[in-house]
Amino acid sequence: MGSRPIDNKPVAAANKKRGIIKPLILILVLAALVILGPQLGVRQLLEDTKDWIRELGAWGPVAFVGIYMAATVGMAPGWILTVAAGALFGAFWGVVYTTFGAMLGLTAAFLIARYFARDAVGGWLSKSERFRRLDAMTEEHGYIIVAIVRLVPLFPFNFVNYAFGLTRVPFWTYVVWSLCILPGTIIYVVGTDAIVTGLREGRVPWVLVAVLLVMVTIVTLLVRSARAKLQRDKQPST
Repeated sequence: MGSRPIDNKPVAAANKKRGIIKPLILILVLAALVILGPQLGVRQLLEDTKDWIRELGAWGPVAFVGIYMAATVGMAPGWILTVAAGALFGAFWGVVYTTFGAMLGLTAAFLIARYFARDAVGGWLSKSERFRRLDAMTEEHGYIIVAIVRLVPLFPFNFVNYAFGLTRVPFWTYVVWSLCILPGTIIYVVGTDAIVTGLREGRVPWVLVAVLLVMVTIVTLLVRSARAKLQRDKQPST
């Protein structure tokens, strides 16, 4: 007889609005930049920032990756840096640097929680209902939960980086399936680059728009596939 299935609907329902907020804020901010960009001098600010990055030479990307890693460990809102990467480095390198910085940060947070500050992190999370839900879901479904929470913001990004360190998820399972941040990263970075390119060149960057639409489609399909697997796993064994 299988274990009692875990009802994930309350988690999804409670976090549905939270998952919509960040993309909505991004869209509103980018729309504001399109409308008010010329008056606010956004283009010049971007050019000045790019010049500063270029002056750092090879250390520019290194500095950005280091800042992203530190921000992730410090639980700062990383999506702001993700958007900045699209504006500063463009679609391709923005995705590369953001993913590298985020992976280093989420790995460091996991190791801190598991090996270096387990008591402190455990005390912080012990009273968290979200942690108890994540722990139960991980125990029931294993690695697929790592993939799902990276694809869909059921739980805050910085929260799960530490919380997974207190679960039974193996280190390399956590690292490998955390690469599921990539589709979301591409959407944010490419979307930002598309807006910046439109502001700079006064045209619609159709290639970037096409990439953005493809990635949104891929994420949708991946999420549906992950949910289907969860439903299969919840079926009691005979």
